[in-house]
Formats: sequence, structure tokens, C-alpha cells
Amino acid sequence: MIYVMMFTKHFRFLKADIFSNEIRRLCSKISTYMELNDGTVVVEKVGEVTTIGINRPEKRNCINSSTSRLLEIAIENFENDSSSYVGIIHGIGGNFCSGEDLEEIANQSSPKTSSMDFSHKIRTKPLVAAVSGYAVGGGLNIVLMCDLIVLEENALLGFYNRRFGLPCSKRQTHRLAATVGLSRALDLILTGRTLTAEEAFQWGLANRIVACGTALGQALQLARSLVKFPQQCLLHDRNILYESVFNINLHDENTNPSTVFHEESTHGAQKFVQMGIGKHGKSYNLKKKHIPDWEKE
Repeated sequence: MIYVMMFTKHFRFLKADIFSNEIRRLCSKISTYMELNDGTVVVEKVGEVTTIGINRPEKRNCINSSTSRLLEIAIENFENDSSSYVGIIHGIGGNFCSGEDLEEIANQSSPKTSSMDFSHKIRTKPLVAAVSGYAVGGGLNIVLMCDLIVLEENALLGFYNRRFGLPCSKRQTHRLAATVGLSRALDLILTGRTLTAEEAFQWGLANRIVACGTALGQALQLARSLVKFPQQCLLHDRNILYESVFNINLHDENTNPSTVFHEESTHGAQKFVQMGIGKHGKSYNLKKKHIPDWEKE
């Protein structure tokens, strides 16, 4: 059902001459996902929010090559779904992610690329990390890939990969330093020590600390607080921040300031002036509440 909705939303805007190629490309990607999916990645859609769960609880949700590929496909499908605005990445079974699967690495006959390569990219839509238990090694890379971080009070973070000779991601170490400062980033990376949720929050690495067992629910509430805003403007401002940190260009024709002003800003100002929507700092009434048919009756 999720994929049917994605098709409907996506293809409505395609020109006829590229429709066939585009549908083949996405069908191939979804076919690959269905073929590979052994339950280690669980994707659900809750309104305009997509949740992506890592489901290898028996191994503290460590990432092997097949799980890495599934996560990459799941995130790309979310990014290509025009009806989904915010994604949440979480771990199932009490832990977020314990990094790369060391058993798979140990059994390799020759070196390979990291199974965490999918976490090195800057994503096109906001992602929220809902962190429980361990988020260490490559798991911390996934956390750092996300825009907002919700930690359960007993969560533990750290670059435990220091013990095994597994390097950190260049992109995420850059982001870590930009977030907590060079000295603290060096402390965490060089020592490989454990960072508690409270210390992570004090450092500015985490946005929320929540009770044990509530990270996903709280992350969903946080994600829903983002989807009510005009999305082109939100993405434009998000991209500006990433550009200032990483010195790259994330803008496209859909998120430049003139487009945003024409399509969203004028309309938003009219709602404020004519209907008083958003006055006195209120944001709960920005979008019309969806009322199901049973409730109307």
C-alpha cells in the first residue's frame, strides 16, 4: 500500500516521455527491496511521517551488507515519496544500532567498503533519530546523519569502533565537530569512550532526552511538529544550514528563495493577515486537522 501511494503521488507530475523509464527505475528499486527484505528493515508510514526500523535485535541491530542496502533503499524511497515529509530511524528490540557486523567483517577473504556508506550522505529531507540503548560505532554515524536526535535516558553513544581499527566516517566526524566543537569531538573519537544521554545533551549533540521506552513515540511527536509547516521554505532553510557547515550546494529549482516566496510566503502572510492564523506565536492551527469519517458521524 505504501508503494502504491508513492507511485500515485510521484508519477502525477511526470511528463509522458519519461514516465516509462521512471516507473521501470522505481519498480526495479522496490522489487530489489522486496527481494532482499528478510525483515531486518521495517518501514511504516504514519500520515506524513515514515518510520524506518532496524530489526536485528539478536545482534543489537548491527549492520551487515544486506541490511545496509535495505536501509539505503528505504531512505531513498522515503525521499522520493512526495507525500512523506519527515523520516524517523529507530532500532527495534531495545537498541538503536551497535555498528557494523564484526562477524561479517571477520569472515571476509578480502577488504570491502564499509557497510555504513549509506550514512555518509546528506539527505534531502529531515530525519529524526529515535535512540534507545546502544548507538555506537557505525550506529553513531547513523545518529549523526539525522537532523534531530531524541535519546532515551539510558542510551549510550560512542565510537567503539576505535577498539577494532574501523575508521569513522569523514562526513560524520565533520558534523560531530561542527556540533560539539573540536576538543569534544577529539575526546570522543580518540578515546572511544562512552557518552551518556545526559552528557550528549549537555554537549548539544542531542535535542531531547526522554524516558526509557518512549523514544519512538516522542520522535513521532517531534516529526509531526515539522510536517505542519510550509515544506519548501523548511527545506530551503535546512539546506542553507547544511551549506554553511559543509560548503556544498544542496539547492535545486524547487527550493530557491524566489520559488519559496512565490509559492508559500505570500499565501502564509495572507493567512496571517486575513484569518489570524499563526498569531501570538501559535503553530497548532497551521494545517487543517484531518477528521476521519467515523468521527464526523
